[in-house]
Amino acid sequence: MTDRYASFVQTGAGRALVKRLGLPDPPRLRRHTPGDPLVPGPVLLGSSTGGRLAEPVGKVLTAAGVELVDPAAATDATARFGGLVYDASGITDSTGLRQLYDFFHPQARALLASGRVIVLGTPPAECGSPREATAQRALEGLTRSIGKEFGRGVTAQLVYVTRDADAGTPVSLESTLRFLLSGRSAYVSGQVIRVGAGTAAAPADWDRPLDGQVVLVTGAARGIGAALARVLARDGASVVALDIPAAGDELAAVANEVGGSAVQLDLTAPDAPTRLADHLASRHGRVDVVVHNAGITRDKTLGRMDADRWDSVIDVNLSSQERINDVLLERNLIPAGGRIVSVSSIAGIAGNRGQTNYATSKAGVIGLVDSLSPVLGERGISLNAVAPGFIETRLTARIPLMIREAGRRMNSMSQGGLPVDVAETIGWLSWPASGAVSGNVVRVCGQSLLGA
Repeated sequence: MTDRYASFVQTGAGRALVKRLGLPDPPRLRRHTPGDPLVPGPVLLGSSTGGRLAEPVGKVLTAAGVELVDPAAATDATARFGGLVYDASGITDSTGLRQLYDFFHPQARALLASGRVIVLGTPPAECGSPREATAQRALEGLTRSIGKEFGRGVTAQLVYVTRDADAGTPVSLESTLRFLLSGRSAYVSGQVIRVGAGTAAAPADWDRPLDGQVVLVTGAARGIGAALARVLARDGASVVALDIPAAGDELAAVANEVGGSAVQLDLTAPDAPTRLADHLASRHGRVDVVVHNAGITRDKTLGRMDADRWDSVIDVNLSSQERINDVLLERNLIPAGGRIVSVSSIAGIAGNRGQTNYATSKAGVIGLVDSLSPVLGERGISLNAVAPGFIETRLTARIPLMIREAGRRMNSMSQGGLPVDVAETIGWLSWPASGAVSGNVVRVCGQSLLGA
């Protein structure tokens, strides 16, 4: 689906009109292309007094080929940066927050278009005093505001790193930095991501971080699911693409395109989890990554909704995930180091008129992550969710024009996202290197104003 307004804005006449009338100004976003540099310019790396993360981060970024600049050496007022990374883990009370101003204020206009801002901190629950926890929680307001202020496709994220994360060069911190600095995170902004202790392995080749992995994608025939199959296969995975029999032709086309295999299965069938487990066991002996992407909508206001609409949405979007997880885990088909990624929605965070069934199911997915991730962590398996906002698909193309335009513009990017944006985020959470990233719900919404 073409966003004609965003295309018009890129023309000379469009830019003049936007400037004159103060209309939304959707920037061209930097998205990932294999072979691209991690970031299109040097990165300014700063640290608060006593910060514990700047040194390992500096080592990781240097090894990744990123040119680092020390703030003390950044005296050229015309210098432009691809990213600003700041270690705020040393801030232990509210007076120390002034260090954030001193770092970011001089550089507010120094970022290149689609630049990246990353602030690193300590989870408030791990802080040694209420004052330190207060200061670390304040970082969320900073990053979310930067994401709304800087414009031009700039994203801003807060990464809380637990004190028991791997020392030296933590692999999962590296995978998170590589994702957030790159074009893979084009439509992810204003997020809080937690990196803890966990099983993580650096890939032999960061361009193929899923080499040797068997990945199941449900709802793979079209839209986000098809984009997932393409991105995961590009990153080296053997993709098992699953969808309902009615989508068989489209599913086969996707599976053939990515060199994967197709499974036609209705996940609501009573024997579906067993049949799926049998297939994975006989064909692959395991499944390293399970991506629960299958989902449906059956919209009506609650007072007009029949029971079948309610039941079918809850069953497909939430209960089927629980049933599949139960069988795969019971049969030990997801090994230690495995990943489960579920697709939620900002509707599950903010709610949505006419979608009580859908919002309930997607909030349930978030509950699944909160409740099950600690249990799976004991088995060395990570569990995360992504929550897409307005993504340009065939479903959103059916939304009435004015509502569709509002959905596109009500975010910091002033545009809808693409299925590949969701796929790239799920890809990062699926990497073996991301094992210490667990229990997160990452919104892929261009920093939507809904539920902000």
